[in-house]
Amino acid sequence: MRTTFSEEEIARLRQNPCVFSCTDNSVNYTYEFKKRALELHKEGVTAKEIWKRSGFEVSKWKPYYFRLTLRDWKKIVKKHGMEGLLKPGGVQYDKGPDSTPKDKIKRLELQVKYLEAENDFLAKLRAKRAESNSGLAKNTESLKN
Repeated sequence: MRTTFSEEEIARLRQNPCVFSCTDNSVNYTYEFKKRALELHKEGVTAKEIWKRSGFEVSKWKPYYFRLTLRDWKKIVKKHGMEGLLKPGGVQYDKGPDSTPKDKIKRLELQVKYLEAENDFLAKLRAKRAESNSGLAKNTESLKN
C-alpha cells in the first residue's frame, strides 16, 4: 500500500525546496535533489539519512521507500545518464516541447531554495565542528599546565 499524505502534509512537502510537486500519494523531487542524493549515497550516506538531512519527516514513509527510490534513480542514470532524471517520474517540466517560461522560473526558484537550504545545513555543520574543536583545544591547553 502506498503512503498517502494529508492536506497539511502536502503543504509542508511543497515548502521543501527538494520537492518539485506532490499530490496525496506521490512526491516528485527536483533534479538537484536527485543528483545530490545519488552523490551522497555514493559517498556512503544512507538513503534514509539523505531524506532526513533534506528536511523530510522520514517516519511517514515505509522503511524501504528511500532505498528503493535511490535504486530506481540509479537504474535511470545507468540507462539514460543524468539527463534521464529529467524525464517522467518527477519530470522537470521546463525540459520539453510544452514547457513554458513559468515552468523554468519555478524550477530555478526551487533550485535556489534547495541550494540555500544546503548552505544553511553546511554552515550549521561547520559551526558545530568548530564548537567541538574549540572545546577540544581548550581542554588540551589546560592539560599542558
